[in-house]
Amino acid sequence: MTDLSAFPITRKWPARHPERLQLYSLATPNGVKVSIMLEEIGLPYEVHKISFDTEEQLSPAFISLSANNKIPAILDPDGPGGQPLPLFESGAILQYLAEKSGQLLSHDPAQRYLTLQWLMFQMGGIGPMFGQVGFFHFFAGKAYEDKRPRDRYVNESKRLLGVLDRHLQGREWMVDEYSIADIAIFPWVRNLVDRYNARDLVGFDEFAQVQRVLARFLERPAVQRGLKIPG
Repeated sequence: MTDLSAFPITRKWPARHPERLQLYSLATPNGVKVSIMLEEIGLPYEVHKISFDTEEQLSPAFISLSANNKIPAILDPDGPGGQPLPLFESGAILQYLAEKSGQLLSHDPAQRYLTLQWLMFQMGGIGPMFGQVGFFHFFAGKAYEDKRPRDRYVNESKRLLGVLDRHLQGREWMVDEYSIADIAIFPWVRNLVDRYNARDLVGFDEFAQVQRVLARFLERPAVQRGLKIPG
């Protein structure tokens, strides 16, 4: 039987199925990237909900796995060389799972790097900028009288949506085939317009290509399941 007792996180969140990949997450845009990926590739996993309401992400047990105290994080009992692998940062996890499963990241070197390019675009641009729109428009920052910070992030988010829209012209997905780039990007687009109620604020109806691909993304059964994990 697989033994994960060397990892302190398993004492706070015991593994009922230690032979499966352990996912520590919440249904945020970053969190659902990994649950969608796991649903797409069909890898058995066990999920543990990390509650922000009780600040479980700041607990020593969680930080022992995720040094930056951010979700998601995983503990794969069958990592490289058959040894357990703890991993945080959603982009790194997506790449790891793609390589582990041989799915959703092309083996062709050029296509591979194009996919990773758009993964980094999400990590460095879309995630931080859309997240700031959420803070200043929907969460506590909406009470700030000075709207210049909000408008700065709104304008940058519009620019990033324009980048996506131009790139998606004539394309079905971000690269030739559905990939981890799409799994990284479109949960954030969905969150911007649905969760943050920023559709009108960012002029989302102007971006027809982004709307088209987002709708196609949300039709995927694995996406529909992954968006609800953890419940």
